[in-house]
Amino acid sequence: MSKRAIPGKRIEISLDQNASISLYKQLYERLRSGILTGQLEAGMRLPSMRVLSSELGVSRSTTALAYEMLLLEGYIESRVGDGTRVAHLQSEQSFIGDQHTTDSSETPQAVLARRGQLLIKGSSSEEFFTDRANRGTSVFRSGQPDVAAFPYEVWARLVAKHARHSLQAVSCYQDAQGYAPLREVIAAHIGITRGVHCSPEQIILTAGAQGALDLVARVLLDPGDLAWVEDPGYEGARGALLVAGAKLVPVPVDREGIDVESGRQLCPKARLAIVTPSHQFPTGVTMSLSRRLALLEWARETQAWIIEDDYDSEYRFSGRPLEALQGLDNARRVIYIGTFSKVLFPSLRLGYLVIPTELLKGLIATRRIIDRYLPLLEQLALADFIAEGHFARHLRKMRGLYRERRNALIEALTQEFGEMLDIIVPEAGMHLVAWLPEGMSAQRAVQQASAHGLHLLPLSQPSQRPFQRDGLLFGFASASPEELRAGVKTLALALGKM
Repeated sequence: MSKRAIPGKRIEISLDQNASISLYKQLYERLRSGILTGQLEAGMRLPSMRVLSSELGVSRSTTALAYEMLLLEGYIESRVGDGTRVAHLQSEQSFIGDQHTTDSSETPQAVLARRGQLLIKGSSSEEFFTDRANRGTSVFRSGQPDVAAFPYEVWARLVAKHARHSLQAVSCYQDAQGYAPLREVIAAHIGITRGVHCSPEQIILTAGAQGALDLVARVLLDPGDLAWVEDPGYEGARGALLVAGAKLVPVPVDREGIDVESGRQLCPKARLAIVTPSHQFPTGVTMSLSRRLALLEWARETQAWIIEDDYDSEYRFSGRPLEALQGLDNARRVIYIGTFSKVLFPSLRLGYLVIPTELLKGLIATRRIIDRYLPLLEQLALADFIAEGHFARHLRKMRGLYRERRNALIEALTQEFGEMLDIIVPEAGMHLVAWLPEGMSAQRAVQQASAHGLHLLPLSQPSQRPFQRDGLLFGFASASPEELRAGVKTLALALGKM
């Protein structure tokens, strides 16, 4: 701790070498406070930077930075031959000073809009995932791909190539819809693999699926509009709707997907519905063809919109996949969302929307206001990654790995728990659901598992209604078959204590 008294109305400056705040900021705050409270009067001459540095035992750059900040903000004046003096403050600065000298114990309350309060009150599986990840647990973690298997060398080469040769050509303002060659290869890919009918001009690149949901909700919803959400369902979708001011209508999900008839009875005139038909989150069911057709018919009749979140359909393990809702839609009521976070790596925040042409103008105009467009290097690299065949090879490799891991998990759960767990074998995706016996607490099971380093999620967490019978979400993508088998044995010991 260093101290030094500045003459005049005595002010003692103390600097703490061990504080988290830098020394120059400490000095700036001490001097600024002395000026605002009148301890350092207008016109008073301050010590030179050299003298003050010596007295305080700090470097000259420390005092120079503090003086420079005060000078820029008008608290001090410096003239050649006259040194540095306290400035005559303007009324606006005095007001700011009065605000800073109020009792620090009177902490103002943060008054949030109702939407913000609703988001805080809602449970967050994202927060749950991040918390467990920071504690080093990963076995059974849902929504997490195997990032170790990604071909980083190929990706690094493509990024480096474009950093060296392409940046100048794309350094000016770009298309708000995103990099055109990337939109072209995406349109070709989803046309073949998912049966999506679109041109590159109908695609808008977004910051992952969440960015897509947010953009669509902003454009299609007015505050108070009603929207169907799957129950249980993806909390990120609910969050995007709440931020847009929508009123949520939870529609039950059964083994065929969202119950369209229940939705009609609960709220026949909803503005839109958000669904995950290929691999429902979190139950893992695939929406039946009859339900798909019923949902499309409801949207056509009521002129509602359907947002199809196709977040991990690339990983299908058996049979020919049903084509996307968008491919079945003749009335142009479906907005399709895809993402690369699950198939490549989560921190690559790249997703996309496929939009009916009549909505493009409004979405693009909104996009220009909120974030304009995404960083370009990743778009350039991804366009080549897909065009050169690396994407298709990676998908084939990971589909085989995940199928093996899914089967290993099912076998281990069956051996350890027998008929105690009702296991739903998923046709696609990176997680499965196991229903617990009636009366058994999934929340308590999760707590016991967490204490043993396992990362489970109760099925009731992303639900808005109580469950008579709860279940557990088992992610299998990010752990090897050996780790999954060992995890099941550990889980059996943990649940045995309940």
